[in-house]
Amino acid sequence: MNTAEAVRAWVSGWSLSRGTAEPVPTTWGFTIDVGLPGHVARHVLTAAADEAAVRKITESTTAPGVWLKAPVAPEVLEPWLGLGWSLAGGPGFLMSAPLDAARSQAPPEAAGGYRLRRWTRAGVTRVLVRTVDGAFAARGQIAVAGPTAVVDQVETDPAHRRRGLGRLVMRTLAEAAASQGATEGTLVATPEGRILYETTGWRTLTPLTGAVRD
Repeated sequence: MNTAEAVRAWVSGWSLSRGTAEPVPTTWGFTIDVGLPGHVARHVLTAAADEAAVRKITESTTAPGVWLKAPVAPEVLEPWLGLGWSLAGGPGFLMSAPLDAARSQAPPEAAGGYRLRRWTRAGVTRVLVRTVDGAFAARGQIAVAGPTAVVDQVETDPAHRRRGLGRLVMRTLAEAAASQGATEGTLVATPEGRILYETTGWRTLTPLTGAVRD
């Protein structure tokens, strides 16, 4: 999967995962109506994105709460932004991995002292890990859009890190997506998450940097 294909797959799965409007194709990528305070809409540029496209979008957008994602590093994107725009969300990395290996694996059991629950609704599988007394420990979700599945909103509570819960969530999500016919996974990782994912077979395709109209 090349960068442009991965961006398109991620957009499709991300919009399904977040319950947004259907992505609208444009000459430079996609526009998505998100409909949240502070995140009204999102523009996502493909690998063909360049300075001219970014300037056109950001200089013509004056409403607050509009986001932009571009497959370039922060130091590249920032000088292209129009007045009123700023980098947001921290550094991100678009990653991919094959899911075939997960087909033959049973969902892993929760580590001692934890309970795992998994459920699927409307094409999105969610995983929740809690302590035996019900406290939140970790979570994640994955949306299957055709042959590609998009991992989203993976997090571990700081008090429960370094106990294998991130790996547990990722393996469970991968198995669930593979059982639904997905063969490839994509996600956008933080620098910290990137380290975890690379140890489990994911590879980095490109930086993916965010910006928002203040």
